[in-house]
Amino acid sequence: MSSITPAPPTATSETTPGDDLPQVPGAPTPTMKPVLELSDLYHRWKGPKPPVLDDVSLTLRAGEVTWIGGRNGVGKTTLLRLAAGILLPQRGSVRIGEFTPSSRGGRYQRQIGFLSAGDRGLQARMRVRQQLDYWARLAYVPRERRAELVASSLRRFGLEELAERRVDRMSMGQRQRIRLAMAFLHEPRVLLLDGPRNSLDADGYRVLGEQIEWVVGRGAVVLWCSPRGEDRVLACDAGYTLEEGRLERVE
Repeated sequence: MSSITPAPPTATSETTPGDDLPQVPGAPTPTMKPVLELSDLYHRWKGPKPPVLDDVSLTLRAGEVTWIGGRNGVGKTTLLRLAAGILLPQRGSVRIGEFTPSSRGGRYQRQIGFLSAGDRGLQARMRVRQQLDYWARLAYVPRERRAELVASSLRRFGLEELAERRVDRMSMGQRQRIRLAMAFLHEPRVLLLDGPRNSLDADGYRVLGEQIEWVVGRGAVVLWCSPRGEDRVLACDAGYTLEEGRLERVE
């Protein structure tokens, strides 16, 4: 993993509700090497319903942010779980460079930062700093870097004053910041965000935008899913809607 240089933006409590989030820097050129490649994905749950994904393909190149919208239950979360390697494709392929979800030693999964929908994944009785340290261990962060990355995550997501408080005493918005800090902590090449704005206030939106801007500046890619009709608050290189198993480009 690369070191954290230059230092990322830090969170502050001063913000004006409704302020626009920072814009992502200029889109990379088409010749840049693909980072995440989803090819001809097909997935159908048991029962008489049609497939939620039907030959879906998507390529994200270094520094790109892509948004996917669609109604509830259309298959956005399934797509992210396939991209994360949590589900294996029934047909098609998923890869980051030479690695696939089946690569040995978790080499694929170590490059993923995944924020699931909802508010799960936290240990209620842990303090915030303990939660991030616990996650760093699960994410295979080397021992010599754990303290550095935990401290950086606390600062970047405005959690320093809450570091010694128990997770179950946090508000919903504060818990979402912790979950976001976990997804970003180990400096993944691919960030998969399922409804990242959930419960965030205006300052939380700003912090999220700053951190996305920082990671794409380092060459990572971001795939963000949210319900159709929710305003896209961050400039994206590409936007799509998922409907009847297919991706449609949003201009």
